[in-house]
Amino acid sequence: SPFFVFLHMGNRMKRSTQKESGNASRENASVSRREAYEKQFVATVARFAEPLCTSEGMELVHIEYRRETGGRVLRLYIDKPGGVKLDDCVAISRELSDILDARADASEPYRLEVSSPGADRPLGKLEDFERFAGSKIKLRTRSAIASRKNFTGVLKAVVDHRIELEIDGKPVAIEYDNISQARLVAEI
Repeated sequence: SPFFVFLHMGNRMKRSTQKESGNASRENASVSRREAYEKQFVATVARFAEPLCTSEGMELVHIEYRRETGGRVLRLYIDKPGGVKLDDCVAISRELSDILDARADASEPYRLEVSSPGADRPLGKLEDFERFAGSKIKLRTRSAIASRKNFTGVLKAVVDHRIELEIDGKPVAIEYDNISQARLVAEI
């Protein structure tokens, strides 16, 4: 399926001027605060983006907020039956940009990207894992399981907030809350 990206720079953003220094505990506290802020910011964006997408007949698939080479990126993946078009991405980007500029407080400037999920669609909600049972996925955990964090296998089921995979013919169960990111593996 086609992959579209529409970019917009957030307008009313404040730049953080805090400098980090000192010992490891202070750095860890700073990382925890940053992770908490990022999680809260994504939840705020979702609160505005979800009803907007629904009103336009689309599904909000996933939201990412991360630091990349060019700075902070707020990336939304949207989908609809028959797939999204460039005009869909542009419409959501424009409307959401206006809403976020007026109602969401970001601590750093960011670039807004809205695109289709593509063949390597991100999986974020439990419903996504249930929906794509039988598909090959790749996921990364927050904490190691048997000395590893990266897993690729066939998604078998979701049972009691555990994602059950089959990896090289062996079953592996991973707690949903331990998953930091997951995607479908594009079969070519």
